[in-house]
Amino acid sequence: MANQSTKSTKPANGNGALRSRDWFGSDNLLNMSNRAYLRAEGFTSRAFDGRPVIGICNSWSELTTCNAHLRQVAEAVKRGVWSAGGFPLEFPTISLGEVLMRPTTMLYRNLMAMDVEECIRAYPMDAVVLLCGCDKTTPAQLMGAASAGVPALMVTGGPMLRGMYRGEALGSGTDARKFWTEKRAGRLSDEEWCEFESCISRSAGHCMVMGTASTMTSIVEALGMTLTGCANIPAADSHRMSIAEESGRRAVAMAREGLTPAQVLTRQAFENAIRVNMAIGGSTNAIIHLVAIAGRVGIDLPLELFDEISRSTPFITNVRPSGEMLMEDMYYAGGLPAVMKELEPLLHLNAVTVTGKTMGENIAGARCFDRNVIRTLKEPLNAEGGTVILKGNLAPSGAVLKQTAASPHLLKHKGRAVVFESYEDLWTRIDDPNLEVDENSVLVMKNGGPKGAPGMPEWGDMPLPKKLLEAGVSDMVRLSDARMSGTAYGTVVLHVSPESAVGGPLGIVQNGDEIELDVHGRRLELLVPDAEIENRRAAWRKPAPHYQRGYGRMYLEHVLQAHQGCDFDYLRPV
Repeated sequence: MANQSTKSTKPANGNGALRSRDWFGSDNLLNMSNRAYLRAEGFTSRAFDGRPVIGICNSWSELTTCNAHLRQVAEAVKRGVWSAGGFPLEFPTISLGEVLMRPTTMLYRNLMAMDVEECIRAYPMDAVVLLCGCDKTTPAQLMGAASAGVPALMVTGGPMLRGMYRGEALGSGTDARKFWTEKRAGRLSDEEWCEFESCISRSAGHCMVMGTASTMTSIVEALGMTLTGCANIPAADSHRMSIAEESGRRAVAMAREGLTPAQVLTRQAFENAIRVNMAIGGSTNAIIHLVAIAGRVGIDLPLELFDEISRSTPFITNVRPSGEMLMEDMYYAGGLPAVMKELEPLLHLNAVTVTGKTMGENIAGARCFDRNVIRTLKEPLNAEGGTVILKGNLAPSGAVLKQTAASPHLLKHKGRAVVFESYEDLWTRIDDPNLEVDENSVLVMKNGGPKGAPGMPEWGDMPLPKKLLEAGVSDMVRLSDARMSGTAYGTVVLHVSPESAVGGPLGIVQNGDEIELDVHGRRLELLVPDAEIENRRAAWRKPAPHYQRGYGRMYLEHVLQAHQGCDFDYLRPV
């Protein structure tokens, strides 16, 4: 029987008035039917005796290996909800897996956010616990929950255990790229490559380096949207289930308090999260996701703010790809609370969090147990934060680069462009022995942005030409309007905005053009006369759209540019 109630969009008012009572609280036909259909699942009348209904939004999927353990995590959340007097109801949403999904999960982040938002709004939830892990599942759920306006907190899935290969600790993504480079250069045998494959992934959970997944789960904690210490617990650790149970209990209290995401996701919270991202050497993808999440609650985060905070935030977390250690080591060293404790003088300590306490209260007792992993502000790994913002005539609206994962000798560089018109063109020609390229060249790839690819895939860490690998070259300046995995490394300029497919300057770069990168000066310049640039722009033609129907068409018509978070224009508050 259809539920025709229109009283479904309001959370609890802080005085115990629960929105689920609109579904279950009366003796009319509609409410009786709602109760009866749930009793068909074996629930007794006690489930409807005024208990807050806690939705458990589960992104579990066998196609999303990072989140494959979230069924068990959901059961732990349910224990907490029942013990606190709530009524837990688990529901699935779209799940986005970085490893298997094509052309890119980023194409579907907004779709998942819409799925989460509409499920929360449509069902009788007084609060929701969001179960996430893999890269895009975390921002997508938080974007959806922020727009729905119902009390919410997150339980992240945690990093997998470290890989081990012949006594060497391995980090997924980062070390996979290093070993692949060795194989392409002819320095790794087929047998060694096969053995490596069986060693790199040892448990459920997301990448165990400071890739996008570990970055985003850490950022969610820094935003105040998880219980303290949640982000870095390994997926296989029993503490993961313990904190899930505690989160279920806390969700019941939040339902009665009416503590919504908008009350937590303040400008202070976002500034804390940006600072943490810089201190941990977090993924460049975090910038896009933070801008999108903030946009859902009406907060503008200009790229200049990220660079301003980066300049005043030391990089203190020795985790790959910017450092040496792995997420398991970071957890044992004290985890994100210990990092934030070091950052205490730079944080907004009065920021509200889902714990019901301020951020300052949350981290008051945090300690570092390994200074090789988490440094002090006085002895950082780098004086500035991980990510910098570049601007210039090649990126009028900005571009990003992770300086802590780049080669120091390339941070100020001038070289001639070797241009690839697309990702396909790149892979067709990159290993051609006749490719006119040397170690001083700048590899440029077009049409990797939100509309050009489409979906802005992780194509930005372009492979080095095979002939240069064989000659011992280990890094080059690379430039595109695409993204790259947070597990990747190198002197890679990303998110060039506006993208080439909408007429950005990247689209008119030609082979042999001189490009100048100056990271300290935050500049990215195409050294071509202005008159020539204008002539090329006049001759530029917009490429044909990739989709004519369905979600793809909706995406192309409404997606914003990288510096705006790549959200849909109509999903931001009016």
